[in-house]
Amino acid sequence: MSSNETTSAISLDKSNARIRSMFGSIAPYYDVLNHLLSLNIDKSWRAQTVKRVPPILGEGPVLDLCTGSGDLAIAYHQAGQGKIAVYGADFCGPLLDRACRKSTKISKKSQESIRYFQADAQRLPLRANQFQIVSVAFGLRNIADTDQALAEMTRVCKPGGKVVVLEFSKPRAKVLDKLYLWYFRSVLPRVGQWFSKSPDAAYKYLPASVLAFPDYEALCQRMEQQGLSNVSYHPLTFGVATIYVGQKPTVTS
Repeated sequence: MSSNETTSAISLDKSNARIRSMFGSIAPYYDVLNHLLSLNIDKSWRAQTVKRVPPILGEGPVLDLCTGSGDLAIAYHQAGQGKIAVYGADFCGPLLDRACRKSTKISKKSQESIRYFQADAQRLPLRANQFQIVSVAFGLRNIADTDQALAEMTRVCKPGGKVVVLEFSKPRAKVLDKLYLWYFRSVLPRVGQWFSKSPDAAYKYLPASVLAFPDYEALCQRMEQQGLSNVSYHPLTFGVATIYVGQKPTVTS
């Protein structure tokens, strides 16, 4: 095994304890660094996700998993004009605290507030078939068992509802791919580590997790294997991020 492979193996420890500790340690810097390191494009990516799979009044609530500080949950709340129940789940307490503080100001005058709860995406304490949309933004690759998380997302989604994944991906254009790899491997870890002083080397983990995670057709196949149909992917910003959408089949007699 090469030194690079060894480093990747170490940095890709996805145990629940490691992930919870890592994100808890960077929670105070989470939003600032997300916007800084993505050149503020991450806001546009979430907006495009909600536009591609909008919530529909009367079709049930929305669930956002690995909600972090709540940005996608908030985007769905705003898209529903505060009239659709939105739930955000994460297993990192410090990030949920930030999500709650952010959402309080936004949802105060709404008919439906955003409700957050702590949960492991691999074992959701929820009954099946109840959410019109189940989403996850930049969190699926951090879950130890990708297939189990997709299975849970599918289980709690209502028949006819949508499972939506927004995740980093690797650009396929050769010139852009080289620039992307240089930024991800050299610039992002140094800036993120310097700013956050993460004891878990969170910003070394980030590029390693992205480069190792299945994207495009490979992730679509994983979604199909969990029972989703009409699965499609939609690259954003030359493939730096991608939206994946699958539909839970309608139950037939």
